[in-house]
Amino acid sequence: MIVVADTSPLNYLALIDAVQILPELFGQVFIPEAVSRELKSPGTPSKVAVWMSQSPTWLRLEKSVAPLDDEPLDKLGAGEREAIALAVTHKPDALLLIDEGKGRREAERLQIRFMGTLGVLDKAAGLGLVDLPSAIQQLLQTTFYVTPSLLKTLLENDARRKKSTPSHK
Repeated sequence: MIVVADTSPLNYLALIDAVQILPELFGQVFIPEAVSRELKSPGTPSKVAVWMSQSPTWLRLEKSVAPLDDEPLDKLGAGEREAIALAVTHKPDALLLIDEGKGRREAERLQIRFMGTLGVLDKAAGLGLVDLPSAIQQLLQTTFYVTPSLLKTLLENDARRKKSTPSHK
């Protein structure tokens, strides 16, 4: 599986000190140049910019991504467009990490598998890499938005998972 990330999941995972779960879950993560630029832009939170300035070896910059000649993608930001284009080049083995609704709809239209920040955290929680309620609490201290109904479902599923998993104490 080739994992391609858009800006948002990397930004939020870095903000809540959970970005280290990505290599544990996926090994390498690829980003296009536009995502790299967005993560280093002046408006980026300093914590994210510092992390990106010392980018880890598992984060791989893909220097040239051929743009897709696809009109609906023109409505997306540069990071989303390039991340989707990069994921398309690796289909069917690609998993796109993306949060933005329009970008997710375009990924779905192009038959690219995708997962958002919450999906990454949920997957990590299922493997015991993070405590989902704590991670979500930290995420809610940022500008991240999640609907109350999705939040409730995630936390209920996590509680059920914890009850059904035998403790290894």
